[in-house]
Amino acid sequence: MARIVPMASSIKPSLTSFKFSATSRFALPRSAPNLCRSLSSLHLSSVIPQLQPFGLRTSKLFKEDVRSRSVTVAGNATQASSTATTHENVLEWVKQDKRRMLHVVYRVGDMDRTIKFYTECLGMKLLRKRDIPEERYTNAFLGYGPEDSHFVIELTYNYGVDKYDIGSGFGHFGIAVEDVSKTVDLIKAKGGKVSREPGPVKGGNTVIAFIEDPDGYKFELLERGPTPEPLCQVMLRVGDLDRAIEFYEKAYGMELLRKKDNPEYKYTIAMLGYGPEEKNAVMELTYNYGVTEYDKGNAYAQIAIGTDDVYRTAEAVKLCGGKVTREPGPLPGINTKITACLDPDGWKTVFVDNIDFLKELE
Repeated sequence: MARIVPMASSIKPSLTSFKFSATSRFALPRSAPNLCRSLSSLHLSSVIPQLQPFGLRTSKLFKEDVRSRSVTVAGNATQASSTATTHENVLEWVKQDKRRMLHVVYRVGDMDRTIKFYTECLGMKLLRKRDIPEERYTNAFLGYGPEDSHFVIELTYNYGVDKYDIGSGFGHFGIAVEDVSKTVDLIKAKGGKVSREPGPVKGGNTVIAFIEDPDGYKFELLERGPTPEPLCQVMLRVGDLDRAIEFYEKAYGMELLRKKDNPEYKYTIAMLGYGPEEKNAVMELTYNYGVTEYDKGNAYAQIAIGTDDVYRTAEAVKLCGGKVTREPGPLPGINTKITACLDPDGWKTVFVDNIDFLKELE
């Protein structure tokens, strides 16, 4: 993967033009043909008196001009309809695209210390590690199963940087365990920090606990039966939940799995993903009443999602109002095709070509 550096318009017919909304699908306005016929049948002296001396030649030219404009209007409407159809096709394709959350990327100040904590306290496996000395950074991938079928963590250590600002926008990662209390006892024994003791979630029955890793990233432990995807959540805070949900559904092709408002505690959450949250990693978006912006810091980086076509993905993101920060194409050196974008709140996502990703793992 690429190196992570720390740090509707209205319709207004007139004699000269017709303006159409490029996002609407329609035929010519009902008034347009009638208008053209009316103009061609009008006596010229009633429209442009000063043209009378020129006689039939002027009349012919005027009628040809009207017909020409009529053809232009029809062409513009056809083009608008075609564009709208193309947009619909792209957004429909997003729903059919084979997408999966691949990994979450963030920065740490001591790679060996973090790997030790994740493997000994959280039960993860070190899947692979690569050092890029010429660019002065190291990556490590950890998780509960192989990368070609599981959501994993990609850690980035930049030479000489031992501390990052997590900010207030990042929330936590979620890990499903069969016994929260037992896991918490192990973490305490290893010197880990427990910020919320085991107990039922507010307003529910699920037993949870919160811990922090050596860099201060929060992990929510959720008591759950055996699951194929223990690394199950990434929680981010957003300033407009409905806007975020619409964007993730349309541009990212995610499904809104559930939404819950907690007026007592003044927040609302939405779970989105590519399958049931008991079996898949999901995005947990949180809206805190009255808060529209957050400090993102420089620690958390991005989510990576697999796609069959990074080019069409970038097109869909643009259509839905997202910002493409890296145009689709192959990465230098490894030729893996990617595109990077920002959601309406500025959270970054990288889409990776599915076939290229599997080749990268070989």
